[in-house]
Amino acid sequence: MEQHELRPPRGATKARKRIGRGTGSGTGTYAGKGMKGQQSRSGYKTRPAFEGGQTALVRRLPRRRGFRNPFRIEYAPVNLSDLARLPDGSDVTPETLVAAGIVKSLRNQIKILGGGEVSAKLTVRAHRVSTPARTKIEAAGGTVEEMSPRPEPVEKKKSRSALKAQAKAEAKSARPAKASAKPDEQEQDDIDTEASESSEGAGAE
Repeated sequence: MEQHELRPPRGATKARKRIGRGTGSGTGTYAGKGMKGQQSRSGYKTRPAFEGGQTALVRRLPRRRGFRNPFRIEYAPVNLSDLARLPDGSDVTPETLVAAGIVKSLRNQIKILGGGEVSAKLTVRAHRVSTPARTKIEAAGGTVEEMSPRPEPVEKKKSRSALKAQAKAEAKSARPAKASAKPDEQEQDDIDTEASESSEGAGAE
């Protein structure tokens, strides 16, 4: 027997039941939908976990609620107070932390936190280093190197109103400024003003 000769056994495949195709389709006067009710109407749709109004399983088992991010990165925290017992000039790496008993295993990434003080000059290589910890280590004369590159910040998408305001401001700044008055008109205004003032002075005398 060849692969193209394979056929399902008789009765393994059945035609789909066509609902609402008349009494002659073999589904009777109720068209295969039973008697009255929500499921006999057109447009019936509900979620798979719906139990007909009964308390749903997700509510009966509240401990199963929530979401666990499969891409979450777990860090093993290490404070500066833990590094204070290391000798001066030590190279702090995940392997040396495990050897010193500060961290149990290399399963999780290492993050150095700023709890405590450090006076020794250390060369720290960890996956993450907090800003206070970096400041204290560098103040003591040590160096810090992060082993995992930090992701670039994602720029937030501006709202429609903000985009409209930005476009309006750009159009306003690109618009040429109107001159207050033409030079010839300004000179004529000055002459008329002087003439009126001199006529008023003569009338007063």
